Amino acid sequence: MQRFLRTAGPFVTQLRRGLARRRVSSVARDVVDRRLTYLNWRKLRNLEQALRQAREVSGDYLEAGVALGGSAVVIGSQMPTDRTLHLYDTFAMIPAASDRDPPEAQERFDTIRSGASGGIGGNPYYGYLDNLDQRVCRTLEEYGLRGRFVLHKGLFETTLTPDGPVALAHLDSDWYESVRVCLDRIYPHLARGGLLVSDDYSDWGGAREALDEFWSEHGDIVRVAGGEQGTNLVLRRGT
Repeated sequence: MQRFLRTAGPFVTQLRRGLARRRVSSVARDVVDRRLTYLNWRKLRNLEQALRQAREVSGDYLEAGVALGGSAVVIGSQMPTDRTLHLYDTFAMIPAASDRDPPEAQERFDTIRSGASGGIGGNPYYGYLDNLDQRVCRTLEEYGLRGRFVLHKGLFETTLTPDGPVALAHLDSDWYESVRVCLDRIYPHLARGGLLVSDDYSDWGGAREALDEFWSEHGDIVRVAGGEQGTNLVLRRGT
């Protein structure tokens, strides 16, 4: 039996990947193939399920932490055509982790800052690329999203000031302070039934702490899906 399992293991893994791939949209599959997103199949599936739920909610869409723009493409391709996608990022080096983040986060930032971080599938790390904001714009336009998004370049503390209702916010901002700023700025504008999707809840301890604090402080925030290892966390504001 053990010999059979060893032999069948790679086949089973490939089968599972194939099934997971078929559970997401063709756009999601395309951004994965083009190495434009760090999201795994489970995270992409949860994000797309949240996007379907958000279609009945009033407000614009928001992403904090854009990287190469892959998840922004998925969001923009599935949001209603009368909405705007607001994209917030430094479009350069990410800010440092703080003392609210665990040692592994500090080590990860040190690797990035040193210039030694690898990118997706052997590509250069996105934070080292010149004119990243222009690259993201071109990518979004390639997917037919010209005129449907706005880039907000800079630290969240400076740029993230929504002025209208938010139907869905995708947070990919890694560290405690960044996540907490996003939550505090977005919550007053999050529409009833609006969704928060955190990419980093199961990956970085500081992000998890910030979200657990926020969740406990607001009784109208409920978990919809995810939060297990390897998944994102989807929260919804009660109607």
